[in-house]
Amino acid sequence: MGKKKNGNEFLVQGGILAAAGMISRIIGMIYRIPLLNIMGTTGQGFYEVAYQIYSIALILTSYSMPLAVSKLVSARLSKNQEKNAFRIFKSALLLTLVVSGVVSLIIFFGADVLAGGVMKMSMSAYALRVLAPGLVIVSVMGVLRGFFQGRGSMVPTAVSQILEQVVHAIVSIIGAYILLQYGKTVGSEQRDDLYGPAFSAAGATLGVIAGGLIALIFLVLIFYAYRGKLRNKIRRDKTVELESFGFIFKVLILTIAPVILSSTVYNIQNVIDSAMFSSIMSAQGFSEEHCADLLGSLGQYYTLFNVPLFMANALGSSIVPPLVRAYENGNREQVHQKIEMAMRVTMLIAVPSAVAFIVIPKPMLDLIWGSIDNTVAANLFRIGAISIIFYAASTLTNAVLQGVNKMMSPVKNAATSLVIHVVSLFIMLVFFHWSIYAVVASKVIFGLAMCILNSHDLREAVGYVQEKKRTFVYPAVAAVIMGVVVFVLQFVLALVISDAVATVISIVAGVCIYAVSLLAIGGLTEAEILALPKGAKIAAVLQKAHLLK
Repeated sequence: MGKKKNGNEFLVQGGILAAAGMISRIIGMIYRIPLLNIMGTTGQGFYEVAYQIYSIALILTSYSMPLAVSKLVSARLSKNQEKNAFRIFKSALLLTLVVSGVVSLIIFFGADVLAGGVMKMSMSAYALRVLAPGLVIVSVMGVLRGFFQGRGSMVPTAVSQILEQVVHAIVSIIGAYILLQYGKTVGSEQRDDLYGPAFSAAGATLGVIAGGLIALIFLVLIFYAYRGKLRNKIRRDKTVELESFGFIFKVLILTIAPVILSSTVYNIQNVIDSAMFSSIMSAQGFSEEHCADLLGSLGQYYTLFNVPLFMANALGSSIVPPLVRAYENGNREQVHQKIEMAMRVTMLIAVPSAVAFIVIPKPMLDLIWGSIDNTVAANLFRIGAISIIFYAASTLTNAVLQGVNKMMSPVKNAATSLVIHVVSLFIMLVFFHWSIYAVVASKVIFGLAMCILNSHDLREAVGYVQEKKRTFVYPAVAAVIMGVVVFVLQFVLALVISDAVATVISIVAGVCIYAVSLLAIGGLTEAEILALPKGAKIAAVLQKAHLLK
């Protein structure tokens, strides 16, 4: 964990962290499949509401701490100030323990008010109480991760992330199953069937605590293994002027405040959606069980919605770093080329994903959650799938705007879009009575507003105007061809073989048809294929198949 690293070592460290993040995301998406089969949509609804409150609390207490500690520790070490770097660590640890401890107590003792009074989902209080101690665990873990990252080592963070997610997945599934049985017993005694899914949701949240605790123990052991070297470094430090703890607290707060602000704006949308939905539906005479069941279907939507979004963003974002270098070098032409390429790569995944979710949503949902009635979730996709395109584009343009030093533009645009989203959601719920469908319909409006506002700011910042034919039209034409074939193929095959097998065959065929259609209409050039990850191998295969000129 030395303080001097060459460029290649930094790239390796960054690659390790990125790979760990991707593995954690994949595990996180996969374990939700059996979890929902255990909890059912009602339990999923209770889980979603509790986790949304927890997520906002997490942002306020610890989300930005690893970044802040890493940045401040690294800055001190660049001046060989080992003592001040360690004082940053101790100050951050004290600050996060106090803040997370207070918020954790508020959530634990105020769970009934938050779940029942604010979110109108009283049975979510059980899951919320289980989650409350997790704030302290994750906050301390964030400080340790930031400390190691500031010293140039991403390995402790990477390993702890994977370890945390694996334990989280296993304990969540086991906890949900065991407490479901217990909840059913309590429910039969209390004559209330909601105890089963409510206790199951609480069992699922045990994974958050267990995963975080195991990861924290791992990081503490690494820290103690390193403490001997750390003492020697501090002993050799000749720094005379030590920063006061008051000054460090001020710097920490000033560092984390902008991140907290932007993250809160981005993440509060789901909490507002759930609170508005439950409150308005309750006022309209619908039961808590009905609302929880619909929110559970919305949870299914979120789980699958994030898969293509994550893939599109991962591929698109890989082109952003060279964009930043081009901007710093003042090369506007290269900046425009990089933005266009990033957007094209993103749309190549987002557009066909949206079409697939529109044409065969129920067969795909039945394939994953066969024990659940997926009718509502399927309809949510038919309405909201188009927003995959908007969210993918807006997330990418957020990164681009930040890369060209327009840090507050995405925050301002997100806040404006959020106001539009809330107003449209209120109108759809109160006047049109669109129920849960109003949530995804208003999210389409949010995503579209973000795209329009970000595009305007990009044009103002670097003079960029998005090319449309090759970026949107070609992928859309190929995706429509794919969609028609997949719809017909799945319908015909389901008449002679099982629905699950028919769906798998249709999806595989759809991927091939989309690729061939895109190449046939000239929607993808060899140069663009070579720019993709493993592009040379892909191009070689396509040339052998005579699909690439």
